[in-house]
Amino acid sequence: MAIEIQPSVSPAATAQKTDIDLSALFGKAKISSKDRMFFTERLSLLLETGNPLHPSLEALREQTDNPKMAAIIERLIEDVVSGSSFSSAMAKHPTMFSATYVTLVQASEQGGFMPEVLKQLQAMDEKRDRLQSTLVSAFTYPAFLSLFSAAIVLFILMVVFPKFATLFTSILDQLPITTRILMSFSDWAIQFWYLLILGPMLFLYLLKKWLISPGGKETTDQLKLRIPVLKDIFIQIYLVNFFRVMSLSLSNGVSVMDALHSCRDVIGNGVFARFIDRLGKYVGEGKGISVGFIETAFIPSMVQQTIRTGDQTGNLALVMSKIADFYERELDRKISMLSKLAEPIMLLIMGVVVGVIVSSLILPIFKLGRAVH
Repeated sequence: MAIEIQPSVSPAATAQKTDIDLSALFGKAKISSKDRMFFTERLSLLLETGNPLHPSLEALREQTDNPKMAAIIERLIEDVVSGSSFSSAMAKHPTMFSATYVTLVQASEQGGFMPEVLKQLQAMDEKRDRLQSTLVSAFTYPAFLSLFSAAIVLFILMVVFPKFATLFTSILDQLPITTRILMSFSDWAIQFWYLLILGPMLFLYLLKKWLISPGGKETTDQLKLRIPVLKDIFIQIYLVNFFRVMSLSLSNGVSVMDALHSCRDVIGNGVFARFIDRLGKYVGEGKGISVGFIETAFIPSMVQQTIRTGDQTGNLALVMSKIADFYERELDRKISMLSKLAEPIMLLIMGVVVGVIVSSLILPIFKLGRAVH
């Protein structure tokens, strides 16, 4: 039987309404996923070996080297000792424990299987961390090449070009158009060099402000699901995270409605969040979760058919876990392919840019040589 957790009285919701994030008092930096995995793994081990919750938390507080994490654990201990449930105490620290984490711990408290749930939460964190590491490593080298190319171009324009400026002035009318453009830009860069520093900084600041604004976030959320090639990657990332949480929640007795509520905080995309809301609406109307998948255009047909089968057979948790595993493998393959493809493309672009600049220097020199002879 599914463990019903009423959203109106869930600890996560209560904390958001009545409690301040007390962990913020100990610094602005967020707890990392590795800190949370350390906490989850050690607590699971201590509880599994028969230790009560209070002494287990005391042991974890002594073992951690992170002062902020130690302060959070201290507050957890105080709340548990004062009579609060463990999930309610966790809900006061959303920087460390997501709504999914809190909901599942609450379900395990009621069902008496907290060590098992903590192990599953740790496994989910590890898979999510591995996915993020894959994404970062895939795009680090192309980003490095882009910055390196920009540095080379600026060096040539600001150091090399000025040495030829007076030499080229005598044949200004005969210079290639690229040379004249680069000479003008070189003069501008030398005269207004500070704009090359302040301009990108101001642009990044304004871009960041726009991205966190409601309009900017909605636009980027839409683009993530529309840009060719990239949309497939983002959809698969969202589906992996969504199905991981849903599978873990449903397999541990959390109701479908509460599992969907937890997923809204995991995805971080407004368009996908509205899709989750529609799923909740259909479930509430008794139509089944598969209806929402079938009516959503960006959901792959394979997922639609598989979820319909899982909905009909009552094996949604298993089906969602299998889909998450499949798309995780697909993401590894696709990201690896894009990373390998991006490297030669970036090298080609860098070669073309540098080639244009070098030819803009060499051609005028040849013309000067012919004029002398």
